[in-house]
Amino acid sequence: MAKIRLYIDHPLAEGQGIALNPDQAHYLNSVMRQGPGDEILVFNGRDGEWRARIERLAKRGGDLLALDRTAPQLDPPDLWLIFAPIKKARTDFIVEKAAEMGAARILPVQTDHTNSERIRQDRLQAHAVEAAEQCGGTFVPEVVDLAVLARLLDGWDPARRILWADEALAGPAQLLAGLPRGPWAILIGPEGGWSESERRRLRAMECVTPIALGPRILRADTAAVASLALWQAAIGDWC
Repeated sequence: MAKIRLYIDHPLAEGQGIALNPDQAHYLNSVMRQGPGDEILVFNGRDGEWRARIERLAKRGGDLLALDRTAPQLDPPDLWLIFAPIKKARTDFIVEKAAEMGAARILPVQTDHTNSERIRQDRLQAHAVEAAEQCGGTFVPEVVDLAVLARLLDGWDPARRILWADEALAGPAQLLAGLPRGPWAILIGPEGGWSESERRRLRAMECVTPIALGPRILRADTAAVASLALWQAAIGDWC
């Protein structure tokens, strides 16, 4: 069975021809040392995973032929991750792990104490694609551009509940088995913590559930992984 997996933004069906872009052709040819006749796995986030044969490979592109479907489409639960960007490598880590752990959408936000005032949305989206390629997923979460948290909350649909990781509640980690199913978002704060005005606003929202993630205050990237694991194990597609 082929072990190389590529995300392809192209419809997939038996006998479908697929054009490779220059980056994909370079990866297959120069990095993975593949050539015509070799087989790889491809997915597009909609049609499951497919086995495909390399028909042509050159420096500037190439062509694949879709052969048969090897796995059905598996979409994640309706879970968003909202987080304040931190240092570059750790922000990359959050996006990669969110994609691996089944977040459906990833939303970087500017809070009162956010250290980073800008992100490279295209680079973070590429990290989400790479994570899906490596973890065997058939879905790539959308990484949206940086938004101001206050404005995001202004237009928030209360039908989507928010699980708020509040470091002020440090203590025994809370079990989430009693939470209702449905659309959710996990909210992780910045390295500098939440401002008092943000705390007041979040506490006043009926759709917000504050939780503790254990007796120690976690780094933002650790908190993202911990909260995703708790939610998935309790009411997500792990349980």
